[in-house]
Amino acid sequence: MMNLKDSLRIASVAAVLLAGSCAAPMNDGTTFSNDPAVNHPIAVEPHFTALKVNFSAADAGLLPDDAARFEAFVADYASRGSGSISISAPQGGDTAAIIRYFGNRLFEMGVPRSRILVGTHDSSDARVEIGFIAYGASTKPCGDWSKNLGDTADNSPSPNFGCAEQTNIAAQLADPRDLVQMRDADPVDATRRAAVIGNYEQGKVTSSEKSKDQSGAVADVDK
Repeated sequence: MMNLKDSLRIASVAAVLLAGSCAAPMNDGTTFSNDPAVNHPIAVEPHFTALKVNFSAADAGLLPDDAARFEAFVADYASRGSGSISISAPQGGDTAAIIRYFGNRLFEMGVPRSRILVGTHDSSDARVEIGFIAYGASTKPCGDWSKNLGDTADNSPSPNFGCAEQTNIAAQLADPRDLVQMRDADPVDATRRAAVIGNYEQGKVTSSEKSKDQSGAVADVDK
């Protein structure tokens, strides 16, 4: 006859076996992290961006539509371009004049001459090509519903978990290079620094004066 002690031993072993069987995954064993950045990392890759415009003569300049596109393109380069900007002119008698014209335009728009590269291409395409390298951020396409969400004994996230969040972050980045390396710090305002230190040494207020519009007073419209 089984005594109470033996019964308790058998019950304990059965409980351990039962708990182990419940903890074991019932699917393929593939698990995904709770961190979306691990499941769907953002890739930052360079790509060449180019603009082609028609150009007749240096004294005529660009047509209004092409001029607007050119200015927008250079502004885009200033905000997210990496390295130099290139000018490729069609081979021919006007090549030097074309390069000179666009080089001067770029310089007037704030591009250092050291960052302007020039070259030529086959005259079969009479347009002038301006280009630069920019970085783009992207993730793999979303929509992976391959895992049965009703069969998750391990309680792990789905393959699609966090994909939309990572895709939105990649789309909102003003400059994807920020994910690769930090930007250089802006120059120190030596004048302001000297004024603050001087006020501190003299026991004066170091913060800037605030106008009435900058006050933190609570509105009293309900009084």
